[in-house]
Amino acid sequence: MQGAAAAPCTRIWKRQERGISVKLMFASDIHGSALYAEKLLARLKDEAPQRLVLLGDILYHGPRNELPDGYAPKEVAAMLNALRPRPLCVRGNCEAEVDQMMLEFPVMAEYFPLLLDGRMAFITHGHIWNEANLPPLEADDILIHGHTHVRAAQDKGAYYFLNPGSVSIPKGDGVRGYMVYENRVFTLKDLDGGVLATLALHD
Repeated sequence: MQGAAAAPCTRIWKRQERGISVKLMFASDIHGSALYAEKLLARLKDEAPQRLVLLGDILYHGPRNELPDGYAPKEVAAMLNALRPRPLCVRGNCEAEVDQMMLEFPVMAEYFPLLLDGRMAFITHGHIWNEANLPPLEADDILIHGHTHVRAAQDKGAYYFLNPGSVSIPKGDGVRGYMVYENRVFTLKDLDGGVLATLALHD
């Protein structure tokens, strides 16, 4: 397991071992939008998960993207730095050393594993490990990444694939969103909390 993600991931495993329900919230590709980061954190307050998991591309908009509405990376950094517990995060293709200097939680891990109700979830951004270049997965493992800005919730047979889409620059249907995991079900939602899709893990 990579670096500072190890301790909080271990605490999540121990909660599950004790039979305590775990709720996680996943979001990706904020790209420096304070406007939509604020909306995301309002949903975080309402959802009240044990942890927020960020899938990279937090502060910088990237040279291939237009500036998102409300672009203010310093404000986004301040919002996220104030969170307790601190988010779990992986590095996106737009993260650099200067981003880590701005953020008070680790953001430079390429991936980390999470154990979700007996299944390994491989958490990454998606620019290296993705469906075209799968990480080493066992049967019924879970691949979770962002990067494409396209929402997905699919049972692939050999594995599950989830992508919460983008908080600020969505592609596909243009709906900004995030994802929640609770009681063996992934629920993809828009930034108003409306349900867009669900995917249940089978027995």
